[in-house]
Amino acid sequence: MSSLSSSLFRELRPNFFGVLASPSARLYVDVLDSLEREAGQRTQGLDRDEALAIVEQVVEVHADLVVADEALAQVVTVREKARTVLDTLRHAGWVEEEQRTNWQRVVFFDPNGAELLRALRRIAFPEATVFSDKLVNVCTTLMNQDALAEQPWEQVESCVASLQAGLSELRTMEKSIQRHTRQQLAAGTLKENLALIFDQFAERIGRACYAQLVHARLPSRLAEAREVIEGRLNGADLQVKMQAEVMRREPSSPAESATARVRLRLAELAELLDQVEPLADAIDRRTAEFTRRSQARFRYLQETTSENRARVQEFFETLNRHFAGRRVADIESSAAKLPSLLLHDVRLFGGLESLYTPRLRRAAGEIEPLEDSDERQQDRTLAQLEGTMRDSLTVSRANRFILALPGERGARLESHQLLHEFVHSDEDVADLIACLLHARSADAKYRVEVPREIADTDAGKLLPKLNYRIEQFTLVKK
Repeated sequence: MSSLSSSLFRELRPNFFGVLASPSARLYVDVLDSLEREAGQRTQGLDRDEALAIVEQVVEVHADLVVADEALAQVVTVREKARTVLDTLRHAGWVEEEQRTNWQRVVFFDPNGAELLRALRRIAFPEATVFSDKLVNVCTTLMNQDALAEQPWEQVESCVASLQAGLSELRTMEKSIQRHTRQQLAAGTLKENLALIFDQFAERIGRACYAQLVHARLPSRLAEAREVIEGRLNGADLQVKMQAEVMRREPSSPAESATARVRLRLAELAELLDQVEPLADAIDRRTAEFTRRSQARFRYLQETTSENRARVQEFFETLNRHFAGRRVADIESSAAKLPSLLLHDVRLFGGLESLYTPRLRRAAGEIEPLEDSDERQQDRTLAQLEGTMRDSLTVSRANRFILALPGERGARLESHQLLHEFVHSDEDVADLIACLLHARSADAKYRVEVPREIADTDAGKLLPKLNYRIEQFTLVKK
């Protein structure tokens, strides 16, 4: 089997990655991004003049990098600089040029380059963090004795794959929390600070994947799953079944090799299970760190952006000048040459007695008996109350609407199907609105997926129904 490097550079030119490691890498990355986006919309390729015009726009934006690059600094005009950049990408194998019979030159983007560029975009613009039920399904599968007895090897293979995917989701969640923490520390205004907390972190992580992680109660389920692996899966009957299944799939494999493979897979399953809880604990610590740092950043911005900013700045500059390298708690107040904080005096010149007002005393009046109420008025009031409770948009109303829909747990219903088959009046629209209002409630027996949030776009498709326009969504039964 050939190594990765030999196979990779058999497909790519030696200087393919050189443009990404050069001093002008930011320039080349933006040029490649613009060319690939435009070339993706042109099945016939880009005319060379059009490609040069796109490169010119990026070169003008990165004028500072152009000056620092020796090869580009020697060229005078912007057009010549763009031509040099395009020729560099062509020699590196990122783009290809085709000479037509009419002397026209057409530029095509290399498919391998497009694949690598998509990976770079995923790094630069991470997808929304998710926490699905893969880890919970693993624990549930291992606790299902009937399924393990019938197909032990298939269940073990499925659990290993689900654990790998679930651990990847947890690592992505931890990385996303780290990214939000860095952004919080870089926030320069209170508006940025609060927007990051409530509009980004709380919406995408706090009330979404992190809340689902806490609700999953993984520690207790993982302990039960480990007991199953250490006990039932190591039993002689299931070991024989798994060995027979491995030999059935690979007839040429001897019995000893099949047994070793089963043991290795069970050891891998146990090792993956042991990785879940420490990673979940790390996510808890990261979340607590984000909360603590957000609070500290908010207080700092509140002080430094207020009227006392100059005084607070003077205070900390004095600390840095006289006590560099020491902790504030270790500085003795008597030895510290600190400026006074000038706390406001809260004493009242007239004393607290001047603000005293005697209580108003009123003579108790005679209690008048209530007249007998009309029974018909009571009936009308009760009927009105029942109608109000029936028409209120509660989570119970949403759950009743969900139970009336066809499909078992996990069934997915698209919005266009719901509007066409089950929404025919304003009363049905009110049921649907109740579902959308309480989609994130802990008592909801469903969840709502919005394509706009998954694609991270600002606008979604609107579907007309009666006198309303409802954004496209997917309803999933729990």
